[in-house]
Amino acid sequence: MTPYTYLLINFLTIIICFIFSFHPKIRFDRHFAAFIKAAVLVATPFLLWDVWFTNMGVWWFDYRYTIGSTLLGLPVEEWLFFICIPFSCVFTYHCLDKFFDLKWAEKFSTHIAWFSIAVCIMVVLFFHDRIYTTLTAMMTAAALVYLKLIAKARWIGKASFVYLILMLGFIPVNGVLTGTGLESPIVNYNAKEILNIRILSIPIEDSVYGYTLFLLNIYLFKLFQKTPSDET
Repeated sequence: MTPYTYLLINFLTIIICFIFSFHPKIRFDRHFAAFIKAAVLVATPFLLWDVWFTNMGVWWFDYRYTIGSTLLGLPVEEWLFFICIPFSCVFTYHCLDKFFDLKWAEKFSTHIAWFSIAVCIMVVLFFHDRIYTTLTAMMTAAALVYLKLIAKARWIGKASFVYLILMLGFIPVNGVLTGTGLESPIVNYNAKEILNIRILSIPIEDSVYGYTLFLLNIYLFKLFQKTPSDET
């Protein structure tokens, strides 16, 4: 156990992507400004949500794994999480979209959006007494309705496919945060507020939460980019 564990997770999540951002065939560094704008805007409501749930005891942190500094009741590592994780995710999406033809996935956008919205509505109806489950489902449904009907995003299928690939990294990273391989979890959850369905040690709600975080970062990232090709 070390007070640098959570900080190290953030660092390892971002460092390789950051270094390769300057590769001449990638040059993601040219999009840093667009990413920062997107990440800050998306992080704001998610951090407010985080503060609220922490105060309510929906989840809490084991400060033995953090450096001990807090802001609004959250460890500073938690604030960094909303920059480091989106950076790696958006960078991965950028690279896969740049080097591979993912247009085939766009034809599934409508099916994925409406199926996910329907599932989220059903979850809210049947599990409305579990606040993390309910709010996550509501946020995901709202995000998809906006992206599909208002923003007319054609890339939902493509982003969803990339998110499936990102799960290969999500599981070990979030697994450590929720206790896999540790004496105790860094992030602990109130069992009364979740479905208690887990991927290893990860509550299923976290994967849906991460999906919404990812979609909103991609949406705003594209919005802040300048080239026409990035707007599709």
